[in-house]
Amino acid sequence: MTGTIDCDIHPTVPKLAALLPYLPDMWRDTVIRRGFDELVTISYPTTNPLTSRADWRDETGKAGTSVEAMAAEALDPFGSRVAILNCLYGAQALFSEDLGAAFSRAINDWIAREWLDKDSRLRASIVVPTQNPERAVEEIERCAPDKRFVQILLLVGGEIPLGRRQNWPIYAAAEKHGLPIGIHAGSTYRHPVTPVGWPSYYTEDYVNQAPGFQSQLTSLMAEGVFAKFPALTVVLMESGVSWLPAYLWRLTKFWKGLRSEIPWVSDPPASIVRDRVRLTLQPFDGPPDEGGVMRLMEHMGSDEMILFSTDYPHWQFDGQGAMPDGFDKALAHKIMAENPLRTYPRLQEMGATRT
Repeated sequence: MTGTIDCDIHPTVPKLAALLPYLPDMWRDTVIRRGFDELVTISYPTTNPLTSRADWRDETGKAGTSVEAMAAEALDPFGSRVAILNCLYGAQALFSEDLGAAFSRAINDWIAREWLDKDSRLRASIVVPTQNPERAVEEIERCAPDKRFVQILLLVGGEIPLGRRQNWPIYAAAEKHGLPIGIHAGSTYRHPVTPVGWPSYYTEDYVNQAPGFQSQLTSLMAEGVFAKFPALTVVLMESGVSWLPAYLWRLTKFWKGLRSEIPWVSDPPASIVRDRVRLTLQPFDGPPDEGGVMRLMEHMGSDEMILFSTDYPHWQFDGQGAMPDGFDKALAHKIMAENPLRTYPRLQEMGATRT
């Protein structure tokens, strides 16, 4: 798999203390004085098996806490010439807009110094404080000059649908800098993760991420984000893929009957999604056989939508089986290299085009 581009890989903050040097004095003193605990949401509970594969956990029970561990366990074994870091640490879940902004800045600086500076194969998404779109734009503008940041990271579960106009400044900044919007599984837990209330078990939370992605994609479409920002690309990370064909059929069918309500959606939604939306490979929830996989790809209507990912260190497969059975050689190459390069302009700008 030499030459692959891993579009979703997770650096783990080993403990909150690692971020303290990157916080402004005021907020560092506040965190110490208040006795802050770790900013870990229940989206990825530390001891849950899915959170980290057993053979990737260190003596603390965590995985992916250092560049060295990531290189040995993910970059080298999977032959990744580039990997995009998506740090999930809970900055977006803080109620304080100012504290959320401070932690987002600290995470991005920590990523730049402790990861990007230490391995030239690494790129990263910009963590933004979605509590306040104005502060989010400030962070985008601060980080965007560093071309190693190739995407803007949002969570699928938040306080409001992502298509709402108060979020549009984020999309304007993304389009301005040629940065895709990456929407990752996870939540701020302001609202239930299901449309029918709070679940009892983590299994319900995990499975209901897919309907959350459907809701957010519908919001982006109906509210006019794709029409307003014609150069914007959206990447859905850890969304699964098997839900997409039926969702596109349903969305397009009802658009035909209700298009007068949203006249800015001038093209069929299915064609817009195929042109503007991408999905990371893992966790792959498609059929286990080659015939089933190829039928799924036919139903998706495009071989350019899936981007290779290992989702390291989350436990989605054993051994080196990141690429599921069923993809022929040509399609596997597109998923591992060609599709990511088309999706992330900055990878091409920085010379990540070797195959």
